[in-house]
Amino acid sequence: MTDAASAASASENYPARMERAVRSTIQAGMTGLIVMPGPTLTWLCGYRPVETERLTALLLVPGGKPRLFVPELERPDAEKAPGAALLAITGWRDGEDPYAAIAGHLTAPGRYGVSDNTWALHLLGLQRACPGASFAALAEALPMLRAVKDAHEVARLAAAGAAADATYEEIVQLPFAGRRENEVAADLARLLRRFGHSQVDFTIVGSGPNGANPHHEAGDRVIENGDMVVLDFGGLLDGYGSDTTRTVHVGEPTAEERKVHRLVREAQQAAFEAVRPGVACQEIDRVARQVITRDGYGEYFVHRTGHGIGVTTHEPPYLVEGEHLPLVPGMCFSIEPGIYLPGRFGVRIEDIVVCTESGGRRLNNTDRDMWIVS
Repeated sequence: MTDAASAASASENYPARMERAVRSTIQAGMTGLIVMPGPTLTWLCGYRPVETERLTALLLVPGGKPRLFVPELERPDAEKAPGAALLAITGWRDGEDPYAAIAGHLTAPGRYGVSDNTWALHLLGLQRACPGASFAALAEALPMLRAVKDAHEVARLAAAGAAADATYEEIVQLPFAGRRENEVAADLARLLRRFGHSQVDFTIVGSGPNGANPHHEAGDRVIENGDMVVLDFGGLLDGYGSDTTRTVHVGEPTAEERKVHRLVREAQQAAFEAVRPGVACQEIDRVARQVITRDGYGEYFVHRTGHGIGVTTHEPPYLVEGEHLPLVPGMCFSIEPGIYLPGRFGVRIEDIVVCTESGGRRLNNTDRDMWIVS
């Protein structure tokens, strides 16, 4: 862990997060939470173990002390976790049944939330040891658990966004024509790290027809003069995510390419202006989609308008039709409409936005107009 990351971890309010988790559990009518290694465990207590077939799990039940079950050989690491003082740590040895150990501490056989990334091996073990219990994924049972960020978290997301912005401002100064997509992707990764990212999660470079695939993985295609190029990149800086997309053009664009880019820009702006507390998540999607559909490109907008971001780059809330959760100050999410014309080109523009009392605040601030690169 870097010095900056260590300092950031030390400033986390783990007691408040655990209290929020327990309060949310009660409000959802659940008996408790079982949290496996992954982003939610790190968010709750700062412990980031290696994920293996050996069970590690945090048990939270109303009225009880948070209890962390760990392989005995990993106890020394668990005891050094930033939030370890808040936990009762129970070790188990190879040859013992860790699921039975958890079952012995369950206060009732009710309904438990489990972290979304729980291995099937562990969930099946819990079901076997706790036949009277039922289990629900946290994203469905407690979608708001990590959705609302405090000021400290927003500041870290803003720092990650600024680093991504600096990366974009550097990459557009480099040549594109005659280079392979994966070479530009390597430059994006290098620049993200240069500007402070400890982890690079994705560097999408979709040139020409490859841009019509929203999640195209950068490959060997040589970028040509006349190509539209979708750049979507991000990762983690001090534990919080960045995720931004801009679409550039190599040389002079055609009238249609300008039109499509302008339409996506208008849709993104309209969705941003619709952000305010109390608005349903699906409404932001509807606003962006209406702009694109109005000009006849609706069938080419093939994904949701946005997703939450925090200690992971994709988490609730999701800006999609059918999501009725209202926006709340402190929610951070992407706004990223796009148009994808199969076999031809694609355009996407994405910013991370935080909902405030007065509307939206962008955490990405680079130029959203089409940048002409060489």
